[in-house]
Amino acid sequence: QVHLVESGGGSVQAGGSLKLSCAVSPATYTSGCVGWFRQAPGKEREGVASIDSDGTIGYEESVKGRFTISRDSARNTLYLEMNLLKPEDTASYYCAASTYSWCSLNEPDYAYWGQGTQVTVSS
Repeated sequence: QVHLVESGGGSVQAGGSLKLSCAVSPATYTSGCVGWFRQAPGKEREGVASIDSDGTIGYEESVKGRFTISRDSARNTLYLEMNLLKPEDTASYYCAASTYSWCSLNEPDYAYWGQGTQVTVSS
């Protein structure tokens, strides 16, 4: 069974930073396609960033230059470093794992999901 557990959410002021972590088990899923999604109140869940088996990274346009996705395969952990946070980044953030080696930012391509961690950015 695949488990993903997010941590690191919280409340920050605009311009601040947070780093989210996602513990992934079993370890094999850490090295495949994994990604971060977010869902704001009243909105659909959207892809934020992804990293595939060969390290190719994709970002949603609004977070480019501010967010960085990375993984530590030795620790079976996925990260999302978020800088220059804006109030519109407020959402529940989810990590997800795909059974594919390639990645997209499309929700249907991901089979396994964490429970989410809340990020709140105040102006």
